[in-house]
Amino acid sequence: MVDGVTGTGGEPESSDSLRTFGAVVQGLREHAGLSREEFGELVRFSKHTVASVELGRRMPDPIFVERAEEALGVTGALRKAAGRLERQPGLAAWFRHWARLEALAITLCTYECRLVPGLLQTEAYARQLFVDELPPLDDEQIEAQWAARAERQRLLQERTNTAFSFILEEHLFQRRTGGTDATRELIDHVLEIAELRNVEIQVMPLVRESHAGLHGPLQLLETPENQWFAYIEGQQSGQLITDRKVVSVLQRRYARMRAQALSLDDSVSLLRRMRGDL
Repeated sequence: MVDGVTGTGGEPESSDSLRTFGAVVQGLREHAGLSREEFGELVRFSKHTVASVELGRRMPDPIFVERAEEALGVTGALRKAAGRLERQPGLAAWFRHWARLEALAITLCTYECRLVPGLLQTEAYARQLFVDELPPLDDEQIEAQWAARAERQRLLQERTNTAFSFILEEHLFQRRTGGTDATRELIDHVLEIAELRNVEIQVMPLVRESHAGLHGPLQLLETPENQWFAYIEGQQSGQLITDRKVVSVLQRRYARMRAQALSLDDSVSLLRRMRGDL
């Protein structure tokens, strides 16, 4: 399991309830005579997000459901339909709550020492991870995993007011997961994302005498209500942390790592040199 993706030993997944909910949203929207763009303006979500929900590719968060109810006549139909949503295709049960918070976050911080985070992965890199899963995944499961990951990656483009911070260990690129060509493509992709105004990517150098992240990977996010949560993931498990004291400790560790990692410009320079050495 990586970034909340299930393997064959995880909970079985189904998108039937998501497609049903999406069909209800689309039916009510069309009955109201609204285009996806017009409806998106009413609920304050992009037309791309509306399309993803209607097509059953994205789990709607509670704010979307409530705003959609208000925009479409407060019939209660959407609240009832949302209450039947239990599964999100391609995502593990323990990760879904975090994924819903992630879709609303105004700040999202990620430190990784095992692999390049899902939000930054290329298809070739991600598929290599899926192929390496044990127990093995079948073709249908791999497609579901990639579809879920690709959908999450839309956050970087759609959440333009969200501040994304990533701290990545240098050795993640030296491992050459998927081969040289896949690594070259991955570095190009990360460099492209680093150009976005709302994204900061720092590399933790291979040699570092003092390192605040030795306890392992972590994620932090801030909600629109300025609440902070943390998430820690292990093998076949994940932990959402709401205790403010614990979250505060993790925030301090992340802040220290930002100071210990290379600067934004130096990180980009290192990635370019690494690409040139492939």
